Amino acid sequence: MTTPNRKTVLSLGAHPDDAEFFCAGTLALLRKKGWQIHIATMTPGDCGTVQYSREEISKIRKAEAAKAASMLDGQYHCLECDDIFIMYDRPTLVKAIEVLRKVRPAIVFTTSPLDYMVDHEMASKIAQTACFACGVVNIETAGAEPFEPIPHLYYMDAAEHKDKFGAEIKPSMIVDVTGVMDIKEKMLSCHESQRHWLLTHHGMDEYVNMMKVSDEKRGREIGCSFGEGFREHLGHAYPQDNILKAELGDLVHVKASAK
Repeated sequence: MTTPNRKTVLSLGAHPDDAEFFCAGTLALLRKKGWQIHIATMTPGDCGTVQYSREEISKIRKAEAAKAASMLDGQYHCLECDDIFIMYDRPTLVKAIEVLRKVRPAIVFTTSPLDYMVDHEMASKIAQTACFACGVVNIETAGAEPFEPIPHLYYMDAAEHKDKFGAEIKPSMIVDVTGVMDIKEKMLSCHESQRHWLLTHHGMDEYVNMMKVSDEKRGREIGCSFGEGFREHLGHAYPQDNILKAELGDLVHVKASAK
């Protein structure tokens, strides 16, 4: 049985650019504190296009994700699930458990349990179980040993800060990322293939500006220019202390209540 890498953080999202939208600022702050950065996605985002085949867009998007991660001296991992078809099943869970065991993070960021699309919600559930299962010795993962304790798990903001019914999702903490917005913007800008896709399918242009508008809203809630919202998983057996607050100090503003 191994132990987590004390200063290693993993973002496990559904698609390339999830981390860059919702937690790259906090990743950048942790990097400044000496943390090793890993960004993983369940899929290569192989349906996020109206221009390319699945093989072509997968190659493009994985390269974009690796370039973004490299800006924090980080590593990118893809679990190679199919976009739109992320399943909460044994093969997918084993992939997620394996990547966590290889990285051995002390912190895991994942997508919101309530969000606008099922892929995000499935990635969230898979990350929750993968964290819990990291130390379960009867789950075998080739070349990756179990470890304890369970990593600290944080849920990122949902898109537009709302659930599928339009109700606001309130974070339990907001991280002031004002000082690292330049690197966050550069990381998101690496995902050049998504500008055309979002304009065509979502009816929105300037996806970097969309991210900044979202972070400005969170920033106003704590009296700064830009913020990222999170909720910590505090269920039985998961860590109960707030390691983000311990690491980032006054940049983390803990709120009284959350949905």
